[in-house]
Amino acid sequence: MRVIAFSLLAAATILAEPAFVVRPSDAKLSSPAVTEASGLAASPSKEGFLWMINDSGGTPEIHLAQCDGTSRGAVQIEDARNIDWEDLAAFQLDGKPYLLIADTGDNGSARESVTLHIVREPILPAAGETLSGKAQVAWKIDFTYEDGPRDCESVAVDAENGKIILISKRTVPPGVYELPLTPWKIAIARKIGTTETIAPGIVSVPFANQPTGLDISADHRMAAVVTYLGVFLFRREEKESWAEAFAKKPEVLAPHKLAQAEAVAFSRNGASIFAVSEKANSPIARYGLAD
Repeated sequence: MRVIAFSLLAAATILAEPAFVVRPSDAKLSSPAVTEASGLAASPSKEGFLWMINDSGGTPEIHLAQCDGTSRGAVQIEDARNIDWEDLAAFQLDGKPYLLIADTGDNGSARESVTLHIVREPILPAAGETLSGKAQVAWKIDFTYEDGPRDCESVAVDAENGKIILISKRTVPPGVYELPLTPWKIAIARKIGTTETIAPGIVSVPFANQPTGLDISADHRMAAVVTYLGVFLFRREEKESWAEAFAKKPEVLAPHKLAQAEAVAFSRNGASIFAVSEKANSPIARYGLAD
C-alpha cells in the first residue's frame, strides 16, 4: 500500500507542475538596430520589458523592447568590446538589478579566454520615452574552461546560489559548466555534467540539437534551453543541484517555428517564456502557462 500511495503522490506532483503551451502572437522586434539578436533577458526590475544584444562584431550595446517588440532604446556599454556576444542574463543581487553579457562565442574553439560583463540594469524609461546613454561595467569575469576552449551560447545566472551556469554548443552531448558569480581575475569554468536537447523525431537537420540560449527563472526552479528546433524545460526540485536537474530528460515544448532561434528568456514572474531568432525583425515566440 505504501508503494501504491507513493506512486499516486508522485503522479499527482508531476501533474501539478505548470505546463507551458504556445500562445499565438504577431509580436516582432521593431528596432532596426537589432539585426542579430543573440541574447534575451526579461527586465529584473519591472514586468513587460525585454533586454537583448546583437551577435559578434556588433556595437557594444544592450537594447530594450516591450514584450510586443516595440523598441524602447539602447544603452552603450563603456569599456566593453563585442567580440562574440552570445547570451544575456538578468538577476537580482543584494536587492539590485543586474544584466550579464556573455562574450563567450568561440566557433573555432580557439579563444584563450572569454569574458562575462556584468552591468547594473539602466533605469527603465518612463511612458513615451526611449532609453539612451551609456552604462559602466560593474565587474567582469575573464575565464577559461577546465577541459579546453568551448563554443558557448547558453549562459544563465542562479543568484540565489551565487552561480553562473553555462552549456556548451558544439560538444556531444552538451556539457554543463559552473562559475562563481563573484568577481575573479581569471576564473575556471568547472564541468558539472552533461545534458540533452534532442527534439523527438528529428534526426537529419544539421546543428538542430545544439543549445543556442539558456535562461533560469527568477525563482531558480526552472531552466529553459533553446535550440534551432525547440525549447526544452528543465525543472529543479528543492535541494537538487543544477547538475542533477540538467541530467534529467527535459520537457519538450511545442516547436517555436523560428528561422534561427538564438535566445530565450523567462518573464520576470515566470509565467511566460520568450524566444527570438537571429534575424532582423524577428518574431517573438511566446509560451504561456496552460489554463
